[in-house]
Amino acid sequence: MSVTHRQQGATAIVELDDPGAMNALAPEGLMQLRRVLRACQDDETCRVIVLTGAGERAFSTGANLKKTFPPARSFARNALIGREAEAADGGYTRLLDLSDLEIWKPLIAAVNGYCLGGGLELALQCDLRIASATASFGLPEVTVASVPAVGGVQALLRAVPAAHAMKMALTGERIGAAEALAIGLISDVVAPEQLMETALDLAGRIAANGPLAVQMVKKLAQETAHLAPAEFIARSNTAWGLLRDSADRIEGRTAFGEKRKPRYSGA
Repeated sequence: MSVTHRQQGATAIVELDDPGAMNALAPEGLMQLRRVLRACQDDETCRVIVLTGAGERAFSTGANLKKTFPPARSFARNALIGREAEAADGGYTRLLDLSDLEIWKPLIAAVNGYCLGGGLELALQCDLRIASATASFGLPEVTVASVPAVGGVQALLRAVPAAHAMKMALTGERIGAAEALAIGLISDVVAPEQLMETALDLAGRIAANGPLAVQMVKKLAQETAHLAPAEFIARSNTAWGLLRDSADRIEGRTAFGEKRKPRYSGA
C-alpha cells in the first residue's frame, strides 16, 4: 500500500492507494500514512483532512495478509521498542494507532466499498464518517480466531449503541451502509459518484470556521469526554480562555457586527 496526498483549497485529500489489494494495510504504507497526516497537522494551509481509499471496491480491508507475517522477534521485545523500529521487524499494529500523532485537525473518512478489520479501526479514529451506498463495515477478526488489535471493539462501543457494537464484534459479520447510518456509525450515505463531492463539501463547511476553534473542539472531545462534569467544564473554560483574545475570535465578532463573512487566518 502507498499513500497519495493532494490539497484542494483548505482540504487535504489523503488516499490509501493499493486498489488491487483492496487498499490492504502494510507496515511501509502505514508509516507513510503517519508521515502524511503529521505533515497535514503542521501545515497551516490545511484545515481539514479527508481520508479515503483508491478505487470503488474498498476503503480498506484491513491488514495485507501477504505482507504482515508474524515478526521474527517476540511480541514482548517489540512492544518495548519504538513503533517504527517494530515495523522494521514486521510488526504493524501500533502503526495503526494514530493517537500519538496528535492530529487535531478534523479527519473525515470517505468510505467507498469494504471497510473491514483494521480499515474500520482506521475509520473509527476519524471524527466523521460518510459512505457510499455500496459500502460495508465489519470487524471480522473473530472469524479467524483473533481480535481487533487497535481498540476497534472499544471505539465501536463509543460510536454506536452497545447492542449493535457487540453484535458486530462477536459475529464478525458485515453491515451495509443503510444499517451503518441507522445505528449512527456514519452520518451520511450517498451514491458512489457523489462520495468525494459530499466529503469535500462537508470539509469546506468545517474549514470556513475558525481553525483554532475547530481544533480545540476536537481536542476537548477527545480528551474530556470521560471526565466528570466539574472537570470537563473547567477544561472547557480553559480552552475558551485560550481562544478569547485570538485574532480569529475578534474577527468573528467584528464580521458578525458588520454583517459579512469572517476572514479567519488561524491566528
